[in-house]
Amino acid sequence: MSRFDITIAGEINLDLILYGLPGNMPVEREILANDFRVTLGGSSSILVHNLAVLGASVGFITAVGSDALGTVALDRLHETSVNLERIVHRDGLSTGVTVLLPHNEGRHILTYPGTMAEMTIADLDIDYLKSARHFHLSSLFLQVGLQPSLRNLFRDLKQAGLTISLDTNDDPADEWGKVLDDLLEYVDILLPNEAEANRMAHRNNLDESLQVLSERVPLIAVKRGAHGTTVQQGSNRIDVAPVPVTPVDTIGAGDSFNAGFLYAFLQGADPAACATAGNITGALSTQRPGGTEAFRERGFLQSFLAKHDFSDFALRISTNTRTT
Repeated sequence: MSRFDITIAGEINLDLILYGLPGNMPVEREILANDFRVTLGGSSSILVHNLAVLGASVGFITAVGSDALGTVALDRLHETSVNLERIVHRDGLSTGVTVLLPHNEGRHILTYPGTMAEMTIADLDIDYLKSARHFHLSSLFLQVGLQPSLRNLFRDLKQAGLTISLDTNDDPADEWGKVLDDLLEYVDILLPNEAEANRMAHRNNLDESLQVLSERVPLIAVKRGAHGTTVQQGSNRIDVAPVPVTPVDTIGAGDSFNAGFLYAFLQGADPAACATAGNITGALSTQRPGGTEAFRERGFLQSFLAKHDFSDFALRISTNTRTT
């Protein structure tokens, strides 16, 4: 039997979020926010945290610096059941940090990569990663140190019998090139948002993008915010309705969707049920600041999941969907 349900190798950092900023932010002026939060950040660590809270058995490899940022971020993960025995500590380096500036309908996202760009294949215990049923990678284009080895890593994990999911997140260079192209043949589940799907397929609309991507990836779940999720499996496409909520904060909602989707997938649920589970956990995330705070508030978490029948979707077993 596998030791973990899922293993993840990726970044950990803190999100520093300033709320209530004006739409126009001139330079050389002191601009006041009306609220400020420090939350666990990094797509990989948000996913790890939330999967563990939902009940998945998770092993995580990440690199942290010798600074207070890394200590605080790890403390957040120590609140959960995530296995952290393979954490890499880098003396003399700073843990990454992201400053988020929401204003109007959008936000500025400013990231200092720090240790997230420095982790290499030499830092990974491959047997540890293989000791799961499933492997996930987030933030492909931020994993600069890992990129040259990812194709071989994905191939080895597939040969070991793991299924693999990928959420690229944004490409800061906006190239969506070879590093992604090298990996898609090994990916079982692709989890982009709509803009990312269009960019990686080099198309201008989701219909064409899904036609392109589905030729290479067997299952794609496209996160579309208030429009729910579009799931493509082979030639079959379905739209799964969103959970209607009034968002407090959408930061981390995509990673929280991934947590619900993958948790249900690991239970053997069919793709539509996985997407519904993801929509529930994505909506849950928007009810508190940052990507993990709603999951840390256990009473609220339990009542929200119960209200939306999360367990019914997460445990719905498919007769035609294969999991390892």
